[in-house]
Amino acid sequence: MPFDPHLKDKRVLVTAASQGIGLGAARAFVKEGARVVINSSNADRLGKAVSELQELGSAQGVVADLRRHAELDRLVAESREFLGGFDTFVYVTGSPATGVFMEQDYDAWSRAAELMVVSPAYLARRVAEAMLEGGRPGQMVFLGSISMREPIPAIATSSVCRIAVAGLVRTLSRELGPKRIRVNGILPGYVQTPRTDEVTKANAARLGISVAEARAQLEREIPLGRIGTTEELARAVVFLGSELSSYVSGALLPVDGGILRSVY
Repeated sequence: MPFDPHLKDKRVLVTAASQGIGLGAARAFVKEGARVVINSSNADRLGKAVSELQELGSAQGVVADLRRHAELDRLVAESREFLGGFDTFVYVTGSPATGVFMEQDYDAWSRAAELMVVSPAYLARRVAEAMLEGGRPGQMVFLGSISMREPIPAIATSSVCRIAVAGLVRTLSRELGPKRIRVNGILPGYVQTPRTDEVTKANAARLGISVAEARAQLEREIPLGRIGTTEELARAVVFLGSELSSYVSGALLPVDGGILRSVY
């Protein structure tokens, strides 16, 4: 018997989805028949992404900066107007600038905290309010990073601030579970995106080696021997964002090719 995520006509909001991981997730939901709203602060990139998704199914876009309070409210309001409510909320965010700890100033930490602490928590509350008003079960999926378990030297702000996502997932799973809203997180490893290219270049510069050498070194560290794809990660997002995972809540799922060494 084939697995069916039962996503036909489900209402899905995916943030930061004009490229990379977010776009891959949105594409997977659209292919399953969901109605999807995606977000980006870059209007041109968002328009291209929406056009691509509309060739596959139902998709709309909302331009909004995830670091601005008023735009977060507008994102939820406009998405709700398009969709009529929410069944699944997927929080993805762009990553802050690369660099080791001693290279980060106050503004760098502030920007990282806005994207990885304040924005996901506030959006989760606004979406949860809409889900509760709709009176239907819901799912939330927060995209974090393996740096939440094992800090990565070249991305200090991300390694520190993304840890808040784990606390948010565990807190919301306890508070919203009795209200039939499941909340989970995903810890992506190295997935082929512009961000991975950026981190690879930063590692190459830090180690004094070529970018090709840095990439080969990284791939040797991954037990599966390669960098993952956005399509592979999207399958995990669809799993946690659908009824396929109906008894999973509060989980933090690594999708990393086995690179994490920690037991927990």
